Amino acid sequence: MVDFSLLPVDQLLVPGGFECDCGIHHEAPVKYLKIGSGAVKNIPDALKAIGAKKPFIVCDLNTKDAAWRFVEPVLRENGIDYGFFCFNTHKRLEPNEEVMGAITFAFDKSCDCVLAMGSGVINDNCKIIADIAGIPSMVVGTAPSMDGYASNSSCMIVGGLKVSLYHGMPAAIIADTDIMKDAPMRMLWAGLGDMLAKYVAICEWRIAAIVNGDPYCEKIAALVRRSLQKVASAADRLADRDPEVVGSVAEGLILSGIAMCFATTSRPASGLEHYFSHMWEMMALERGEESDLHGIQVGVGTYLTFKLYEKIRRLTPDREKALAFMKNFDEEKWRAETRRVFGSVAPGIIATAEKEGRNDPEKHARRVQLICDRWDEIQQIIREEMPPFEDVMKIMTCCGMPIRPAELGIGDDDVRDALRASRDIRNKYLSSTMLWDLGLLYEWADEFDGK
Repeated sequence: MVDFSLLPVDQLLVPGGFECDCGIHHEAPVKYLKIGSGAVKNIPDALKAIGAKKPFIVCDLNTKDAAWRFVEPVLRENGIDYGFFCFNTHKRLEPNEEVMGAITFAFDKSCDCVLAMGSGVINDNCKIIADIAGIPSMVVGTAPSMDGYASNSSCMIVGGLKVSLYHGMPAAIIADTDIMKDAPMRMLWAGLGDMLAKYVAICEWRIAAIVNGDPYCEKIAALVRRSLQKVASAADRLADRDPEVVGSVAEGLILSGIAMCFATTSRPASGLEHYFSHMWEMMALERGEESDLHGIQVGVGTYLTFKLYEKIRRLTPDREKALAFMKNFDEEKWRAETRRVFGSVAPGIIATAEKEGRNDPEKHARRVQLICDRWDEIQQIIREEMPPFEDVMKIMTCCGMPIRPAELGIGDDDVRDALRASRDIRNKYLSSTMLWDLGLLYEWADEFDGK
């Protein structure tokens, strides 16, 4: 059985994938991947690999400014016909129904693939429209800013709620460091923030496997750890736009997407730190405000989650307190609090939680028993996966990226509400869920701040 955790990223894309001793067959249907200087010159080869001749190109003015001067000559010199749609704005797009509708209306049915020229929102929307049209998608990345390039999900806003929609992954990915190194520094920080999140993601994946029975694969986790170490060790050169470091971040983010596809879940790539970001995005939407870049908020969420784990390291579970919390749990008070925090999307949150039995006393009691019985093992996982708080702070500060919520204009009340409500967004077992199980989440959230 091949140990794919030791393979370079391009060798992870073999047809047929890998059998694994975790019992799950792992495969990522990416047919072409090129990372490095001058990678856009391989667009003709990428189109050939995915069986396409005429791409429908989607971008906005920012990504057009960044990449079109590299991409257009390659298309022209190789006689490649294409459809083209550009959002006529430099403002950041939201991954919502309006953006999806605009692409749908502009779609050229004579095209046989969709080419996203951009990063997060552009890529996510293009994956969906390609899947609906029954044609492959590909992406020319413009910034190493997020880990969705190779994931089989799209992070979208549907009815004001942040959700993951599974519509497949790009069949071809091109990450040209000549383009990516010149991305706004804030987008480079966002990519680093999304990579540092993997410390938490792998830790919480392992804990969820113990407490919640989530399927776990050590080889996938090893893949993510390897790329994370490569990025963390070179992060001090990111501010210099070092092409090698930018390429490493891009590779790590792409590999994270492949890991999610291998696992058929987002567990290898996101934990509580992502849910801080999701909460702040939803709060901003409810208020009619604009949130910061997802990866920037994830970086701040990583800082906060590490801060929380410093306290968890000193925790001794109290089974009686946990059971008493559940016995006295006020369902109506929880609904009222959910309505306060989530606003207009609260009915959907409440209905989903009730359907899944998220507050079910019997399920809670089983989880509490597992937490208490295996607490030493949980603490060992934290020691193995979470480096010292100071080490992560050093990585973040060396390149000047934002660390604390106040730097993004996020106040302590929104930090506390995000922590308190993070377990309610969807049924994913997080450190905040574990604290809820132990009857500690609300009192810890009341004392938590972003400093």
